[in-house]
Amino acid sequence: MPYADVNGMTLWFEEHGTAATSGVPPLVLLHGGFGAGEMFQPFLASEVGEGRRFITVDLQAHGRTPDVDGRPMSMEAMADDVAGLLKHLGGEAVDVLGYSLGAGTAMRLAIQHPDLVRRLVVVSMPARREGWFPEVTAQMDQMHVGAAEALKQSPMYELYARIAPRVEDWPVLVEKVASMNRRDYDWSEEIAGVTAPVLLVFADGDGIRPAHMVEFFGLLGGGLKDPGWDGGDRPAARLAVVPGATHYDLMFSPLLPGVVGAFLAQ
Repeated sequence: MPYADVNGMTLWFEEHGTAATSGVPPLVLLHGGFGAGEMFQPFLASEVGEGRRFITVDLQAHGRTPDVDGRPMSMEAMADDVAGLLKHLGGEAVDVLGYSLGAGTAMRLAIQHPDLVRRLVVVSMPARREGWFPEVTAQMDQMHVGAAEALKQSPMYELYARIAPRVEDWPVLVEKVASMNRRDYDWSEEIAGVTAPVLLVFADGDGIRPAHMVEFFGLLGGGLKDPGWDGGDRPAARLAVVPGATHYDLMFSPLLPGVVGAFLAQ
């Protein structure tokens, strides 16, 4: 079974694709809240999946990874979990793509374990909590374990019920995600120190304010000056806004694989 014992938890991961050509590291894919690694199946089937090795991970209490009793959920802790998995697999630097909760975990991985990240793709996650629209943070503030029953009508629960080792732990997952989402944070100073090239991807109908997208890009050195006629002064960071998408369906946009593939190939 593809489990790794890291940080006191049994972390589920799967490897996909073929061995990459020389010099091309694996791409680690980190899912969003209430998701699992298999949400990336359409992405793996795209042109990005050709000739590359992928590693999908089910984060704490998600998918096939059981929860850790007594441990709150945080993106900082889950980043350490992913680092432990990468060291378990040999400790080579990898490319990382995370979506939403997974994007925050990926960002924390680059901050906390910079030696393990070659290139980073952050999909639909702000650098600070106030980057979300106020109505989004209001919804986060109102969410609690009582929502677990209503959420059983969602595709998120259908996935969880199909693969989770203990389906009865669904309310635990809901409460831990809700508690994490209510926590305030601002990673601006730490993000400014990230050395790996970063691609920020947002939807034009995202839950994140467009002004914050630009602010986040600026933290990485982007959008601060004209790069010159030859592009010689352009930063390592990249910013993409995908049209016709929202926070909830951005990972399924047919435009996303091309944007990500071009960045990873650089």
